[in-house]
Amino acid sequence: MSAYLEEYQWSQTKPESFWKAQSEKIDWFESPKTILAKDENGIERWFPDGQLNTAWLALDYHCEQGRGDHIALIYDSPVTLTKRKYTYNQLRDQVAKVAGMLAENGVAKGDRVVIYMPMIPEAAMAMLACARLGAIHSVVFGGFAPNELAVRIEDAEPKVVMTASCGIEIAKIIPYKPLIDKAIMDSRWKPEKVFVFQRKEELAELSHERDVDWQEAVDKAKPHACVPVQSTDPLYILYTSGTTGKPKGVVRDNGGHAVAMKYSMKSIYNIEQDDVFWAASDVGWVVGHSYIVYAPLIHGCTTILFEGKPVRTPDPGAFWRVCNEYNVTALFSAPTAFRAIKKEDPDALLLEKYDLSKLKTIFMAGERLDPPTLEWVLEKTSKPVIDHWWQTETGWAIASNPTGIEMMEVKPGSATKPVPGYDVVVLNEVGEEVPANQQGFVALKRPLPPGTLPTVWRNHDRFETGYLSQFDGYYVSGDGGYIDEDGYLFIMGRIDDVINVAGHRLSTGEMEEIVGAHPAVAECAVIGIHDDLKGQLPLGLVVLKDGVKLDELALEGELVGKVRTEIGAVACFKHALVVDRLPKTRSGKILRRIIRQIADGEAYTVPSTIDDPSSLSEIERVLNH
Repeated sequence: MSAYLEEYQWSQTKPESFWKAQSEKIDWFESPKTILAKDENGIERWFPDGQLNTAWLALDYHCEQGRGDHIALIYDSPVTLTKRKYTYNQLRDQVAKVAGMLAENGVAKGDRVVIYMPMIPEAAMAMLACARLGAIHSVVFGGFAPNELAVRIEDAEPKVVMTASCGIEIAKIIPYKPLIDKAIMDSRWKPEKVFVFQRKEELAELSHERDVDWQEAVDKAKPHACVPVQSTDPLYILYTSGTTGKPKGVVRDNGGHAVAMKYSMKSIYNIEQDDVFWAASDVGWVVGHSYIVYAPLIHGCTTILFEGKPVRTPDPGAFWRVCNEYNVTALFSAPTAFRAIKKEDPDALLLEKYDLSKLKTIFMAGERLDPPTLEWVLEKTSKPVIDHWWQTETGWAIASNPTGIEMMEVKPGSATKPVPGYDVVVLNEVGEEVPANQQGFVALKRPLPPGTLPTVWRNHDRFETGYLSQFDGYYVSGDGGYIDEDGYLFIMGRIDDVINVAGHRLSTGEMEEIVGAHPAVAECAVIGIHDDLKGQLPLGLVVLKDGVKLDELALEGELVGKVRTEIGAVACFKHALVVDRLPKTRSGKILRRIIRQIADGEAYTVPSTIDDPSSLSEIERVLNH
């Protein structure tokens, strides 16, 4: 039996034995005697009688083990031309002082703290300081609009807010304090204090009696020890956009999360303690929580916190420069980052300047990894490229090539196989499992493994109706896909992205794969637009690689021909329009639903997560034309 199959079967046939063994790899204050039990809502909870502290696992434990001089965190900011390194000892001491500052201002175990920060070390310190006290943090992406911040403040009811004077984007500074003040003014809930970390690029005016100068308060604070918490106590709340427009507060517990993070670093990413792990994301997203802050530090390796973009900081060689400079072992980012690099440097000429000999693997997640992007990165870097699939709700990968257990064959378009702990099935509309290669609803059989969400903050009914009630005994992911005859999982996009053309259910993801493979195309989106005769028809929007000049009508003809050849006339793919850019969230997800609403002439709301609102005007212009 293969190493993967042996471990996977152990996790499925004896889940309590499997997760007990994984739980023994972290340092509990009180080891759990019960591995799995149901809570008052009938939800399965892991290690309920265990006691621990996540900040202890991430910092103090390594210092106690004599590894305090090992580099914990590297901060690299091309936007401020700043670089800093923190050892485990230094980071622990800083976090203990920040925790002291919070405690001296009334923050205690169970209190909520909203963190609204740019990608600076103090953001990670704020998260870890909350964990140290047993307070529950809720990170809101720095620069979110005040109304979105107000909604989160109202829902989380934080005792305090932690922020910085500004965020720094490419060639612009975003003052945060006016956004915070407006959000608090608009919110029914009023936090007692706002801690402001002053950045020299733009100082904030501390004009309210609630405002506290972060550095002054930290300098005066006494270091605070780690507070023991129950395994099932919340570590953080992370809001994810809800279909109703009201964000959902995904709750993450302490114990299951710590065990899952530790397990994933070796089994999925194959990282050792002397390695350097870089998740090129933001602490405002789940990837930043799991793989910039918690998992690498719990594991005891070095993590990188990067304040920049894959392009224009200063050029599309930024990723390769960081990998070379810090001897990065594994790089993890979203496919959209690599498409941006490919668009600006299609021949990867800048890659030739850097030595990537220490880089073992490139991981991608956050959206579907289209085969053209996979093939481009493989060809240019000659490194294994691992697509893995997970969600804010799960906190870690559901399906992946488990590089630390056994490296499997890569199939383009597939996230490989379910990670040990996850039982992944594909169901039809009535909840029956479908045969191999047949598309349906991708669902996870309960109990979900440690680290996944046990509820939605203060709205358990929403958790039940949103994820559990559609198919009894299953968590519904919201994604559609299929499992092939070898057990490989293919995610074809959100259920919303399956279109119905004259009764035929067709995947827009499959069409995007074909369109994106054209040598002139940097990235693309295919949406279904309303048609009176056939219900829906697919429409392609394509962004060309930089420097490409061609006849757009001729390109449209080529793309229509390719889709017809590979899917058939049934696809009714007849239009592909060239646009300068696609509207995306700041984490790189293409806003397909909004593009569809624009195409169908429906009213739409500009989401707070949008990266560049002017991109919607571009779509309107092209579609109206």
